[in-house]
Amino acid sequence: MNKFFDKHGDYFYVVFRVIVGFVFLLHGVAKVGNAELLSLMWFAMLIEIVAGAFVILGLFTRISAVVAALEMAYAFLFVHVASGGWNPLSNNGEAALLYFAAFLAIIAFGARCCSIDSSIRRR
Repeated sequence: MNKFFDKHGDYFYVVFRVIVGFVFLLHGVAKVGNAELLSLMWFAMLIEIVAGAFVILGLFTRISAVVAALEMAYAFLFVHVASGGWNPLSNNGEAALLYFAAFLAIIAFGARCCSIDSSIRRR
């Protein structure tokens, strides 16, 4: 079993990267029409749509993940903790915290295979 996962681990990671990017992008799309121009919500919407799309495509993956992780750290600390304490289950910050952790993994591993970044590197 370990041989299988060692051999195909990059493909599992691609599925992880694409799912994280896709759901993050959907969070941004959900804000369209509700965010006033140049408000914090508008910037969050922009980051979530652009970073989500870039993470899906594997384009500027690490930079996109850094920006997304910083947004999630800000959201957790200044929105969720500020309004409901440190417990992510009581302050509704579990999604922000999980996204933060997911983006840390993406920062650490980059895009890997099946990405524009890897295609550019091969040239």
